[in-house]
Amino acid sequence: MKPAPRKPRVHPHGPAIEVTASAGLPLGMSSAAFLRDYWQKHPLLIRAAFPDFSAPVQPNDLAGLACEPYALSRLIVHDPRRERWQVEHGPLAETRFSRLPKTHWTLLVQDVDKWDPEVAALYRWLDFLPSWRLDDIMISYAVKGGSVGAHVDQYDVFLLQGLGHRHWQIDARANPDLRFRDNVALKLLKEFAPSHEWTLAPGDVLYLPPGVPHHGVALDECMTYSLGMRAPSTGELILDLAESMVADLPDEQRYADPDLQPRSDPHQIAGEDMTRLRTAMSQLLNLDEPSLAEWFGRFITRYRNAQTPAPPARRLDAARLAQRLQRGGRLLRHPFSRLASTRSGRGWKVFLAGDSFPVSSRLYRLLGALESLDFAAWEALTARDRETLLEIVNAGHYGIGR
Repeated sequence: MKPAPRKPRVHPHGPAIEVTASAGLPLGMSSAAFLRDYWQKHPLLIRAAFPDFSAPVQPNDLAGLACEPYALSRLIVHDPRRERWQVEHGPLAETRFSRLPKTHWTLLVQDVDKWDPEVAALYRWLDFLPSWRLDDIMISYAVKGGSVGAHVDQYDVFLLQGLGHRHWQIDARANPDLRFRDNVALKLLKEFAPSHEWTLAPGDVLYLPPGVPHHGVALDECMTYSLGMRAPSTGELILDLAESMVADLPDEQRYADPDLQPRSDPHQIAGEDMTRLRTAMSQLLNLDEPSLAEWFGRFITRYRNAQTPAPPARRLDAARLAQRLQRGGRLLRHPFSRLASTRSGRGWKVFLAGDSFPVSSRLYRLLGALESLDFAAWEALTARDRETLLEIVNAGHYGIGR
């Protein structure tokens, strides 16, 4: 007798908290339904989101990357008997791994999508989200008992189980206790009271909106892929906007009061002073839409670390680029050149790793739709589009590969 289908578990104050994906619905529902009911609202466990998942990165690959100076890595060792946490930042020495305990440690490496195209391809599962909202894919490897403790993130994250099994607990209730412990190097929660818990197998995905406390513990040799979203703080946005505007302001442009009148109270900041202040700061307070879009496009396509594209040692001209493409080369976007765009007249403004380029609609469609450009794509471009693309290549955002 065929067993009855299991009913989805229900969030106490919202929609179902557990669903099963299918071939036509990898989120277990339409993307519109997910955005409406879950995105930045409720957590969701998606069983079999990646059916028959085959991990593109193996534990030894991750350990090797953690030894490289350009990778962002951390090693977390937990002593559960003494409740001590040890945090080491990479690059790690190869010999460090031979001196680790048999249980209760975790290796984390960020930005693995920038170094492995198969890992970057996992983002296609999230193609319904703005690409500039995607931050990085961090991979954690843990032995039995490995964990980073109960914590909370201030950004959306999709936790894909890639190898082994991890036991997850979350607190999905309203207004959870978010106080941190003051006796550890990690930002661990002082109190954690889970409302839900599951064991995830390879291919399962746990989505967590910002502010949901969670705690994951490896039950065996375990790898988890964290597809994280970028969510800059308001303070970060305001600071970067102000700094970008200050860079273009002449030193002679200052607060001025040529109409100043005698004061009975020399200490008072009067109403007319505040009016002059607003005038002095008018460029920031009354920023027009195109200027704001230009700043935001540059800001949101830059990464938090120092990895930025560099111009080629020798600039290419159109003839040399065409020759290399004709010989079978392909233009590949630099993995740290995040792409975003805004409308600009009849064309587009394209942003790549903090740089901006005005492009035609045709060139924009090519840059946005194709992962690589071959000789046929180059040949189909107008002379002006080729000139623009050459400028982008010589800025380091595209390189020639196979």
